[in-house]
Amino acid sequence: MRMSSPDLILASASPRRLELLATIGVAARACPVDIDETPRPDEPACDYVLRLAREKALAGREASATPLPVLGGDTALSLDGRILGKPDSDEQARAWLRDFSGRSHQVISAVAISGPSGLLDACVISDVHFRLMEETEINAYVASGEGRDKAGSYALQGRAAMFVSRIEGSWSAIVGLPLCETAQLLSRQGVTPWLA
Repeated sequence: MRMSSPDLILASASPRRLELLATIGVAARACPVDIDETPRPDEPACDYVLRLAREKALAGREASATPLPVLGGDTALSLDGRILGKPDSDEQARAWLRDFSGRSHQVISAVAISGPSGLLDACVISDVHFRLMEETEINAYVASGEGRDKAGSYALQGRAAMFVSRIEGSWSAIVGLPLCETAQLLSRQGVTPWLA
């Protein structure tokens, strides 16, 4: 697998997205962008993450001034119609985890790639089922700090995996980037991950 010069620009500082891209043989250079991530009134979760992914890809294209494709991604959770991004505080993280306990919620992940074929995008919705959690487990998990910078306040690829009884959908999308759809979009932009 060749991982020298970048195949694309990642409009994000997310180490998880860089790692996910590397697993499919795509070298990316991080070029974080700053956009307003406030949901619009009554904006459906899929529309919200698609809008942010598109805005990041376009802002990254403008900021990077490169001929390489630019990838923007975003992930949010939806529970009872509420969009949950990253927690503002440990108390908010505890409240969300209590809400997830013994229930399922949706993880919505979008990817947008600006390149020679224009702006291409995809949105993936996965269902995550949590087992019942004890208050002591919730407190210990929040105290670990693992979920502070994660959508919904937890990391499926980390300690929170012990709370997840099952998932329906894409594991990589829940972690932060739907790799199946990303690989297809990259191919349409001239980057073939399996040959990179």
